[in-house]
Amino acid sequence: MIRKETIDQIVEISRIEDVVGDFVHLRKRGVNLLGLCPFHNEKSPSFTVSPAKGIYKCFGCGKAGNAVNFMMDHDHLSYPEALRYLAKKYGIAIDEEPMNEESIREQNQRESLFIANAYAAKAFSENLKSTTEGQTIGLSYFRERGFTEEMITRFELGYSLEGRDHFSKMAIQNGYSAEVLEKAGLIVNREGKTYDRFWGRVMFPIHNLSGKVHAFGGRILKTEIKTAKYLNSPETDIYHKSNTLYGMYFAKKSVIQNNNCYLVEGYTDVISFHQAGIENTVASSGTSLTVEQIRLIARYTKNVTVLYDGDYAGIKASLRGIDLILEEGLNVKVVLFPDGDDPDSFARKTSNSALLEFLKEQAKDFIVFKTSLLFDEVKNDPVKKAGLIRDIVESIAKIPDSILRATYVKECSHLMDMSEQILLSELNKTRNKNLKGKQEESISIPEELEDLLEAEVPNSEDTHQTQELEIIRLLLNYASHEIHFSEPDSTEILAYKIANVIIQEISADGVAFENELFQKIFREFEEGIKNNLIHEQNYFINHPDEDISRFVVDVISSPYQLSENWEKAHQIFVPLEESLLKQSVLSAIYSLKLKKVMKMIVETQEEMKKQITEEEQIILLEKNMRLMAVVKNLAKIKGIVILK
Repeated sequence: MIRKETIDQIVEISRIEDVVGDFVHLRKRGVNLLGLCPFHNEKSPSFTVSPAKGIYKCFGCGKAGNAVNFMMDHDHLSYPEALRYLAKKYGIAIDEEPMNEESIREQNQRESLFIANAYAAKAFSENLKSTTEGQTIGLSYFRERGFTEEMITRFELGYSLEGRDHFSKMAIQNGYSAEVLEKAGLIVNREGKTYDRFWGRVMFPIHNLSGKVHAFGGRILKTEIKTAKYLNSPETDIYHKSNTLYGMYFAKKSVIQNNNCYLVEGYTDVISFHQAGIENTVASSGTSLTVEQIRLIARYTKNVTVLYDGDYAGIKASLRGIDLILEEGLNVKVVLFPDGDDPDSFARKTSNSALLEFLKEQAKDFIVFKTSLLFDEVKNDPVKKAGLIRDIVESIAKIPDSILRATYVKECSHLMDMSEQILLSELNKTRNKNLKGKQEESISIPEELEDLLEAEVPNSEDTHQTQELEIIRLLLNYASHEIHFSEPDSTEILAYKIANVIIQEISADGVAFENELFQKIFREFEEGIKNNLIHEQNYFINHPDEDISRFVVDVISSPYQLSENWEKAHQIFVPLEESLLKQSVLSAIYSLKLKKVMKMIVETQEEMKKQITEEEQIILLEKNMRLMAVVKNLAKIKGIVILK
């Protein structure tokens, strides 16, 4: 474990322009440096390096961070690996800190599971190549599927022998404890006796992002045995299937290079595509697609192409998973293979160039694909057609990008012979319903507050994210700046640090941030204030929590910069935000408080609709009246601040 003092030294000495300059040609532009982004293809440079702040930011693809983040992104290193790279570059000796007993025990336990899985992968591979049973059954199966020796070796394919306890006996004889083998999901214990989890199956090791085997999938080949065709490892301390995509370790480099990820269903689909040279292919391994898996893809690309076989029922069942991809802001295309073919079988009977050409020609935008797929079966039934339109609108509503939403609405209006305006109207209703988290008709706001609520959250795409973000932005940019207040009945002017004003106002009313990341950052400022310390930008830019570090760089970066001679040339004075800080701070504080109270009013209204006692009804009515009074007061204060 690298000592904190050493980490601080590495971060302090590392110069962002030197680190990035090793990989990107940079040229000076004002106080910053500019170059072509190494993370996406671009002709006009949008990749900016700020030596003063020690950060980089691409205004094309959004990548941002400090020197450590750059090495993690560029060379796909872990946080400790990136620190070691920079330490070596600057000649800093790494002083490892001894871990406490609990940390050592946890690390040893996790490492022992990886070691057990590595042993199992090697054993299964040897079974495949060195035993008669493995060669006759397992190797024959892989060769029938056309897998080359290179693919069998790369993916560490293997075979588990028929004996119910063959592996467990061999592993225990070789010094592996039954407890570790069981925790790794390799054996099961029944009434004090151990059995192999996998037996008589061809084996597909599942690798994590660093290439270590952390789980297995096994396929049985005998049809007469009544058991699941595929069997996967259970959840363990090192394997969580919802976070895992089969083949991502082998695919990630190609995904980045091609800026696209092909998503298939099974192990053999992945291997066949990799063998055909299409290495940017991963699989959900037969499980329903999860948000965590989608976010894993998003680390490498924003473009996903889902590959389907001709099974209509299977396609319909998986459409919800694609809605999740849209919701995460990724671009989705779909390729449908001919009837009777899946990605594996089609790849095996098609030349590599023909396969690639097929994928390019057949790729359709998901919304268009879904509309075409389902429209034929309902076009003569008005009721079913209306249901389909709402279903399509639900999918479009999940897309964060407003321009892309509008484009799909236009396309679908032609496909469904439906007025674009009607679709837009339905889309707005759906988005409002989704964003508020409930049906519009279920929200009952007092009439006198309706206009205020509309003014505060007109078609807001989140709950309180905008107000919370503004508070955090002000803290990150101006925490140590001072704003001045006059004492009541006095001519004395007092100066207060912005961090103190914001922390005092927010904490005093017990306001909590809904966004977990914002809350973490706010707490760090809060803890600092308690210790008479105001954290500066560098503290967060170089924060060990990667999510905090990247977010802060994003917030403090700006793509726009006025030229030094602009005001002189145009004779126009542009007021800087620094000159309006008091107004900005007070407005942000009261806006956030106002939003929180408005939410409490909505929640109280909902409670009043439930079947409750008369006494409870009276209590809620009184609470509602108090909240409305608070809203009026806050709105009045906020109005005064804005007018100033």
